This record gives sequence, C-alpha cells and structure tokens, in this order.
Amino acid sequence: MAGYLPGTADERQAMLEAIGLKHPDELYAAIPKGLRASALKLPNGVGEIEVSRAMRELAGRNAVYRSVFRGAGAYCHYIPSAVKSVTSREEFVTAYTPYQPELSQGVLQSIFEYQTMIAALTGMDASNASVYDGATAAAEATAMCRERGRAEALISAAADPMTIETIQTYLHAAGVPCRVVPAKDGRTDLDALSQMAGGGTACAYVQQPNYFGLIEDADEACRLAHVAGAKFIMGVNPIACALLRTPGEVGADIAVGEGQPLGLPLSFGGPYLGFMAARGPLMRRLPGRIVGETQDGQGRRAFVLTLQAREQHIRREKAQSNICTNQALCAMKAGVYMAAMGPDGMAQVAALCHDRAAYAAARLSGIPGFERAHDGEFFHEFVTRCPIAPDALIARLAQRGILGGLPVNGGILWCVTEMNTRADIDELVDAVKEAVS
Repeated sequence: MAGYLPGTADERQAMLEAIGLKHPDELYAAIPKGLRASALKLPNGVGEIEVSRAMRELAGRNAVYRSVFRGAGAYCHYIPSAVKSVTSREEFVTAYTPYQPELSQGVLQSIFEYQTMIAALTGMDASNASVYDGATAAAEATAMCRERGRAEALISAAADPMTIETIQTYLHAAGVPCRVVPAKDGRTDLDALSQMAGGGTACAYVQQPNYFGLIEDADEACRLAHVAGAKFIMGVNPIACALLRTPGEVGADIAVGEGQPLGLPLSFGGPYLGFMAARGPLMRRLPGRIVGETQDGQGRRAFVLTLQAREQHIRREKAQSNICTNQALCAMKAGVYMAAMGPDGMAQVAALCHDRAAYAAARLSGIPGFERAHDGEFFHEFVTRCPIAPDALIARLAQRGILGGLPVNGGILWCVTEMNTRADIDELVDAVKEAVS
C-alpha cells in the first residue's frame, strides 16, 4: 500500500518563494498576533467512557431557560413540526451539492422554490440560493454595487455591529473605502447620509428594523441614496417583511438579511443562512448559485443553474465574489417554513411579535428607571435604560429561568416574539421589579 508522502522542506520553501514569501508565518500576516495560537495544547487520548463522561459534564453546564427575551440578530420563534419532518428525510439531509446540476433535480427544485418565496417576501425580482449568513449577504451586496468611479460604501451605525464589522472587513481586504453614517436618537442620521453620499458612493446600507429595534425611514434613506446616484441596500428581518413595507415597495436595489427566523432553531449560533434578492438589472451580479426553471428535451419541467458561468467563482481576485456554494439544507428549512406558514401565517406571526413587544415595552417602562431609551415605532425589539448594572440584572433573571435582554450602551435591548405570552411578560416584569427593589 502506498503511503502518504508530504512535501519536503525544500518543496515547501519553493512554493513559498513562488508566491513571494520566505516563511509560512507570512501566510497569516493579516491575522493579529493576539489571535494566533502558538501551540495546540491537546490532552492525551482517552477511552470512550471517559469521553462520554466529559461530554455529559459539559452538557450539564448549559442553561435551559423557560422564557427568552433576547434577540439582537438570532430569534426564538415557533417552528412548525412540518419543517423538521420534511427536511429530516434522508434524501434531503444527505443530498450532495449539485456540482452536476442536471442530475440533482430534487435539490434544484427545492432551491428554486426557496428563491421564489424570498423574492415574493422581499418584493424583489430575483433571489440567489442563499449565502453563509446575514452579515455575509450584506457584505456581498456592497460588491454588487461597485462600478467604475463608484466604490465607496456607506453603512448605517444603527445596523447590527457584527454586520458592520463584516462589511468593513470585506471592503478593507478589497481596498475599497467605507464610512459609517452616524446614528441620531437610535436611527440613521438622514441629514448625515445626505451630506456623505456623493459622486464616489456606490451604495448605502440601512437595516430595517435596525439593531435597536426601531423602524427606520427607509423610503427617505433610499431616496437620498438614489439622488446621489448610489444603490440602496436594505437589510431586513424576514418576519418583519410580512408587516412592514418590503424592500421592493421602498424601492431598494438589493434586499439582504439573516434567514434564521424562518424555521431555524437558535442552535448555539448556527448554521444559519443569508438571503439575497435584487431587482432585475442587478440579478446577474448576485453571488453564488441561482436556479432557474426550463424544459428538458422531452418538454418536461426542469431546473438548471443559470445566469452565471459555472466556474466563475474560481477566478480569485478577478471574480466579483468567491461565494461558490449555498446553505442548501438551511434554505430548504426556510422554504418549508414559509410554505407551511403561508402569507397569512407570516403576517400573523409578525403581528403577534409587534403586539406583545408593545405590551412588554409598556409594562417595563412603568418600572422606575426603565423608560425606553429611544422614542418612535419599533417592531419586536426595544431598548430600555436600567437603574442597576445590566449584567447584574441579567444574572438575577437567569436565576429564575429567564434569559433577559442584551446589555447595550448601558441599557438593555429586549426582544419579544410570538413565543412570549402575556403571562411570560408579566412574570418578567415581576422578576425585574424584585431584582431592582
């Protein structure tokens, strides 16, 4: 049996010299030294019994909360049983990435149905098959907007901080200028956006609802971007799209967002999926896979990868995007969720989220020191001030089996979904009163 022969030291050195480097460490120069592991301190191997015991001990440290009032990008929604029942079937779970798409009709059809529903939900003309997550979708959208003489991206400071950082990382690596539009009273400062947008601006990104849960004046932000000749990218919560004006109605050029609320559990932060949809003139710039409908040689309905050269993504720096795959199983779960809920069900969930969040905001604001930090309309998240250290309050709520909101700027960002009943909200209010008394 032939053994595995790794490259010799001379061969490795020759490869480094071919790309203009002298030492392997130079391959990781972009990674801050404080984040690099100098060595892997792995323990010696142990038996199955010891591993099982260690895993049970780790699992025992997990906290299971009776009520969850935290969102900030990952949300606790009810998932119909049909989602798991359908997507757990062996032919879906084990389906291979359609590198030979003509032989993967089932997978392609599931992607096509997902794309159709995302396009309908956002009011846009076309959707791709998904990307890694919502932050990646936002960053990829900025690349879609770059044209000769227009490269700069403007990002609202009221967007999710992780999305902002992801966009900045993408643009820094591409050598593209990027500026953050300040927020005023928790919302995008539209006067600042108007002043900052100019002839070199390629796009403006605004999140709706924003990170603080507030509803932005997306119509005006879109108008200001277009007046400057820039594209408008609208980051959206897919559940909120069933209640608020869609990106298509606003006039956005690209709609992006995190698809986790569409039937995906919290799962310790992933895997999730980023959805992307665009108007017709931009559909050929959408990254990743796009599935289209056609007919085969016998005139039967068939599906193919379309609008893109199959191997365009391996062109490295010459490619607009290096995304060459999609979150197929997560996208299928989102598709099953949307199909099971239907337009009326989605609208009902959105209305429940808003109504119960309004009730929670009113009850919490009645506690001395917990007034809302920002005025104005919100969807299902809101920020309140806190008369004690937010971390201390969150710890006391956890002792009662309640996961409180997220500490933000000295206050707390609360989230309420259809999973939180009025009784749950009343219990939260009682617990908060007791904690600060």
